[in-house]
Amino acid sequence: MGQAVVDDAPLSLEAMAAYLAAGCKPPSEFRIGAEHEKFPFRLGSHAPIPYDGPDGIFALLEGLKRFGWEDVREGETLIGLHRGGANISLEPGGQFELSGAPLETIHDIHEETLQHLAEAKTVGQELSIGFLGLGFTPLWTREEVPIMPKGRYKIMRAYMPKVGKLGLDMMFRTCTVQTNLDFSSEADMVLKFRTSLALQAVVTALYANSPFVEGKPSGLLSARANVWTDTDGDRTGLLDFVFEDGFGFETYARWALDVPMYFAKRDETYIDLSGRSFRKFVAGELDELPGQRATMKDWADHTTTLFPEVRLKTYLEMRGADDGPLSRLSALPAIWAGLLYDDAALNAAWDLCKAWSADDRRQLRADAARLGLKAEVAGRTVQAVARDMLAIAREGLRRRRREREGLADETSYLAPLDEIAESGITPAERLLELYNGAWRGEVRNVFEEAAY
Repeated sequence: MGQAVVDDAPLSLEAMAAYLAAGCKPPSEFRIGAEHEKFPFRLGSHAPIPYDGPDGIFALLEGLKRFGWEDVREGETLIGLHRGGANISLEPGGQFELSGAPLETIHDIHEETLQHLAEAKTVGQELSIGFLGLGFTPLWTREEVPIMPKGRYKIMRAYMPKVGKLGLDMMFRTCTVQTNLDFSSEADMVLKFRTSLALQAVVTALYANSPFVEGKPSGLLSARANVWTDTDGDRTGLLDFVFEDGFGFETYARWALDVPMYFAKRDETYIDLSGRSFRKFVAGELDELPGQRATMKDWADHTTTLFPEVRLKTYLEMRGADDGPLSRLSALPAIWAGLLYDDAALNAAWDLCKAWSADDRRQLRADAARLGLKAEVAGRTVQAVARDMLAIAREGLRRRRREREGLADETSYLAPLDEIAESGITPAERLLELYNGAWRGEVRNVFEEAAY
């Protein structure tokens, strides 16, 4: 992924835009990053896993160090691991996240994810910990979910109820899959941003895999996606300005400048600045930090607290898919790389959605969480759009010609999405069929069905 220089120099709007633009690189240097979260749970009881204790999250992190992972600490507290460009981190409720290294092919990503899951399961079995691949915890209430000891999460936990009804659910009860991709220029970024932002809800529908909340069907196919509709309107959503003429790095920076802050980090301490103006911080006008002006490090931190459906940093992050099995973890980077890393595919994908209005996009975002592939946009079913997307992505992957022994190219990773799109039945609907049939209304069965 693209890199930028992060230092203590004073900020300006131009410098903030330049930070984002520093991600530009030639296509020959494009990489793919994959991230996924999962719920650790106690084998047998299906309870969530606390941080402390001989068989808790801390012990899980310690156990993984036998595979060459090294500590990531906040002060004296172990909060994650790193190895060779990849990171393991903790989300607020103990969700266990792999942020993979920037890699060249989907084959590489598949192997990285497979290795991580094997290592996690090896240590997990020793501690009676399993891992659940769903977008929303199917059983636990907010109060039952343990709190991880990370400074920024304490600040977010206090702020979220002030700006939305479902922000705490986002923090503690959701898991997602993410793909990170590069861009070559501002124009390339703009087209990729617009295309992925418009089509994100179609991917949400394909990946809908969280129909249960607190032990019963919620009426939603993706409870995770629905959470984001009422988390914090200042920093989430579909960013209509991305589709307006003149959009570029500076436009995004200008928007981010006026998104309220969460914190500033000084040494190892997080200073609670929730709701404060980053623009005032740039001007040195925050009472909590008298005389201090925001630096590039503060700007880099601030960009990580923005949560639109697609996020711009020094690369683009596609963030709108429910967690699921290994096959779909590998399919997500496949569909996005197929669509966005081939010029002909990118133009064809944009043609699919460029006529959609802002209202179309907003309605689709809401309907994808409820109706999945049965939703409609601009007179077409989402199922039909998903089929077209997959066909375009397949051709894009073919033209990439990233071959591996036994595999002609990367197109085979799209197979699980092809099955979903052809049938029109989302993973969530498959789970509901089991709930209403063989499971006889017992949600706990999902801990066997959807465990890694």
